[in-house]
Parts: sequence; C-alpha cells; structure tokens
Amino acid sequence: MRRILVVGLSIALVYLVYTGSLSVSEALISLVVGFAVASLIGGELVVDESKLSLKRFIEAVKYAFKYFTIIEYQAHYQVVKAILSRNPGLKPAIVEVPYDVNSEIAIVTIANSITNTPGTVVVDVDEEKKRFYVHWIFAEAFEGEGARKGVSAEFEEWAKRIFD
Repeated sequence: MRRILVVGLSIALVYLVYTGSLSVSEALISLVVGFAVASLIGGELVVDESKLSLKRFIEAVKYAFKYFTIIEYQAHYQVVKAILSRNPGLKPAIVEVPYDVNSEIAIVTIANSITNTPGTVVVDVDEEKKRFYVHWIFAEAFEGEGARKGVSAEFEEWAKRIFD
C-alpha cells in the first residue's frame, strides 16, 4: 500500500507541475490519475519498499523543484546565449561520463536529467563499465571526473539521496 501511496502522490505532484494549475478540480484529477497509474505500475517502480521514507520523498520534491527552476533555467540560458552569439563557443563531442549509483531507477533518473537538460543527451549507457555516453555541445572534458563534474555530478548526488 505504501508503494501506491508514494508513487500516486509523486505522479500527482508531477501532473500539477506540468499543468501549472492549483485549482481544486486539477488537484482531484491529478490524484485520480496518480493513484490509477500507481495501482498499475507501483509494484514495478518500487522494488524495495524499505527504502520508502518521508525524507526521500522530500528530497525528491526538492530535487524536482531545483531541477525545473534553477538547473533548467541555467541550461536554457546557456543554449539561448550560444544561439544568439556570433561566436557561440560550441565544442560538441561525445563524452564518457562515469557514474556511481547502483539502482536502476537512479541510473534512469540521471540519464533522464542529462537528456532533459538543453545541450546534453545520453546516447548510450554501459551498465557493466558504469558509464554514460553523452553528446554535449559545450564539452569541457571528454572522460572521467571532469566530464562527470560538467554533465552529471549534481544529478548523481540527488539520485543517491533519493534512490540508493
């Protein structure tokens, strides 16, 4: 039951963020949709119920807020600035980015965060070597900690707090 509650509330929250509405009718729709979807897939998303906690849920909400406000804004600003510049300073490359998380959902969270951020997209994941291969339009480093720092370090820290 906790699985459905946590997944349902998470989906409802995401629904409200994307609709941008806080009306009572939208809140009710978000809860109905959230719990309907959670009843179908909650068991697949939450493998280890012992990891469910209010602290992790709050961390997930804080990450979502920071990601959709600060991180996305900064990335969009950098890309728009490059588009409008006579000398955009693009250095596109496929870079090898190591990661150090264990759960599948943490890996997916980091990959999605990278891909949803303008200027980067994950093109492959090597789970044996624990590497993402990322197309990065402002490549500062091509592998190792330099690539991690530039592309995914913050996402990985959040994913560890929430999922590992």
